[in-house]
Amino acid sequence: MTPVRTTSLDVPTKDGLADAYLVHPDDNAPHPGVLLYMDAFGLRPWLRQMAERIAAAGYTVLVPNVLYRHGRAPVVDLPDFIDTSQRPDLFEHLGPMIDSLTPDLVTADAESYLDWLAASPLVAAGPVGITGYCMGARLALRTAGAHPERVAAAAGFHGGRLATEAPDSPHLVADRITAELYFGHADQDSSMPPEQIARLEKALDAAGVRYRSEVYEGAHHGFSQADTTAHNPAAEQRHWRELLALFDRTL
Repeated sequence: MTPVRTTSLDVPTKDGLADAYLVHPDDNAPHPGVLLYMDAFGLRPWLRQMAERIAAAGYTVLVPNVLYRHGRAPVVDLPDFIDTSQRPDLFEHLGPMIDSLTPDLVTADAESYLDWLAASPLVAAGPVGITGYCMGARLALRTAGAHPERVAAAAGFHGGRLATEAPDSPHLVADRITAELYFGHADQDSSMPPEQIARLEKALDAAGVRYRSEVYEGAHHGFSQADTTAHNPAAEQRHWRELLALFDRTL
């Protein structure tokens, strides 16, 4: 793996500054850009490690705190190992923050993140890749639909509520997507049941989107996050294989 360099920075948006983590190969050369959308728990050591692994494969990775309107990361105090059964208060605080991130705000923020990547000398010219986790999978899907000319690939892992019956459900952007997509669903995830997976796939098929949608058996919502009780090592490693293969063939 390539040695990497890391830094913390602020990305200007229409509503202020989004604190972010940047990691890139330590060679002062431009590399394809990747936007990593956080899960609900946000910027923390494990998410930084994930970004560093992607960067070591040859990418410049930006990880914004998408809840920046509520404070700098961490927006809530987090234990080193996250067990929501021991900390039920976490989602009492995070839930309203997540719900306040409307589709319009997601689209506007995505433009700011993509503008920052496009302007950076550390990022090669051309469209970027996106990966998103839990809530971040919804952001990845919305970004691919809102900015199709700027996104070559987008992946979502253990995403929830990707294809609901709501009039603003994320899957309804399918007809605007030109990127190649990959979804790794957890089979034990009440936020993305089989009927939603089928609805998502139907929309992508109708739109002619290039995609793979796979169900990881024995996996729970959050399976890629090694600092939580939902972690599934085998599913996490499968996620890495699929994600890096997606970026390798599209960026």
